[in-house]
Amino acid sequence: MPYQRQWLRGDVFAGLAAGAVVIPQAMAYATVANMPVEFGLYSCMLPMVVYAFMGGSRSVSVSTTSTVATLTASTMLGAGVLSGSPHAPSELMTLTLLVGVILLVARVVRLGSVVENINEATLLGLKAGVGLTIAAGQLPKLLGVTPDPNHEGFFRVLASALRQLGHAHVMTVVLSLASIGLLWFIGRAYPKVPGPLVVAGLGIAGATFGGLTGLGVTLIPAVPEGLPVPGWPAFDQVGHLLPGALAIAMMAFLETVSAARGIRRREDAQIEPDRELSALGLAAVAGAFFHALPPSGGFSQSQVNTRAGARSQVSGLVTATLAVVVALLLAPVLSKLPEATLGAMVLVPVLGLINVRALRQLWTFSHREFTLAILVMTVALTVGLLPAVAVGVLLTLYAVLHNANQPHVVQVVDHVGISTDGPEGELVHPADPLVLRPQVALYTANLRANTRMIRIMALSADPPPKTLVVDLSRQLTISTTILDGLRDLDGDLAAAGVRVEFAAMPAAALALARRWPWWQDVEREERYRQV
Repeated sequence: MPYQRQWLRGDVFAGLAAGAVVIPQAMAYATVANMPVEFGLYSCMLPMVVYAFMGGSRSVSVSTTSTVATLTASTMLGAGVLSGSPHAPSELMTLTLLVGVILLVARVVRLGSVVENINEATLLGLKAGVGLTIAAGQLPKLLGVTPDPNHEGFFRVLASALRQLGHAHVMTVVLSLASIGLLWFIGRAYPKVPGPLVVAGLGIAGATFGGLTGLGVTLIPAVPEGLPVPGWPAFDQVGHLLPGALAIAMMAFLETVSAARGIRRREDAQIEPDRELSALGLAAVAGAFFHALPPSGGFSQSQVNTRAGARSQVSGLVTATLAVVVALLLAPVLSKLPEATLGAMVLVPVLGLINVRALRQLWTFSHREFTLAILVMTVALTVGLLPAVAVGVLLTLYAVLHNANQPHVVQVVDHVGISTDGPEGELVHPADPLVLRPQVALYTANLRANTRMIRIMALSADPPPKTLVVDLSRQLTISTTILDGLRDLDGDLAAAGVRVEFAAMPAAALALARRWPWWQDVEREERYRQV
């Protein structure tokens, strides 16, 4: 749909409103990734512009998210890149570039719909683990104690902070509680008000005019003025960064698609996974050379954009422009932001990742999926976030293969000229010919389970039928593997004295089957019925 002039006012307002939330949050999330706050600001520039031109969603807001920031920190530490290391910026560029390349390769081989099969319970458990890990990581800022930036893992970080509880700085704790309370109150009572901007503004005002620094409150490191200077990635740690880049690419894609679909209006085009892979991949590649964190679409910031009236990605261009203005003009002001305020700005939104209500619903719906979510969360808290992603993917693949290997075969019964299906795996009553139909298309993963069930049902009938008709109406396509499996079934039942016939194969699959010598024999022997 071409751009309409009447959208411009709403897009400009929405871009400014989203920027008031996105920019402070992205700067806060940069600290979660153990990076300078300005890297979060840079993440709101070029990646957002690239997505505005390439993405499929009209109003999703792309910068970085708490999940991606946490995985970035885990990946960097796993590669031996310590917080504050002079090599950290160039290694971050390498990581962001790797994420972009992975997303683009996934687009080329059309993996979008495959990645979307990741179980929702897996994501629920992973996000809960991320939320708790980030929350623990903010405790030193909120307490005013010295953090150990190279400690990783929920329990180690939590224990390190709690050991210093007796040394907590009173004024910092008061500021932290006030910031948390104000963010919570604004979010509940005035959801349209940009809480992070209000709290950041009050924190800066308190440090500038209220004497907070004189009371011992720590400020964030100085934010450099100006736009990001292009750099070049360091490729010496590619092998160590690659596993984390794979996890980040997967989570960034899933978060973006989920956000895009969650805010999509009825009149908007459907979200195409492969297009999102391209847009995110190009955004990451472009941002990598300008010190941006791996980009991702966040639901909360996209929701602000939509509620403020965004009708197109012009709102994203406005937000990116606002980020440029902030970098050029407001860096000295941002340098007055207390660390406790920044920690509160991280803590409050990430607590929303711990979705207790959804976990409770999952327990009611399926104990098995609830167990999966808790297992992934436990791995995230005890072993680490990257192993949790790997475990989640492996468990999802196991669940998919397990479900695929379940047989779905019914007896087709004729009642006064009307065909009805019996229960799966059960014979309603003896029939000759006995008509059985796989309820799903046969493919490599489910072939043996379904042909085994057909064999069992045919041979367990009392009296046994002389003729079995296999209804292949669900078989939209076919392969040599499927034909070989049907041939083996034919041979086994023929040895037991049962004549096997086939019926109702769709035209496209039938045309392929007729190229195979065994199927040619089936038709020559008049054992195929076209219903």
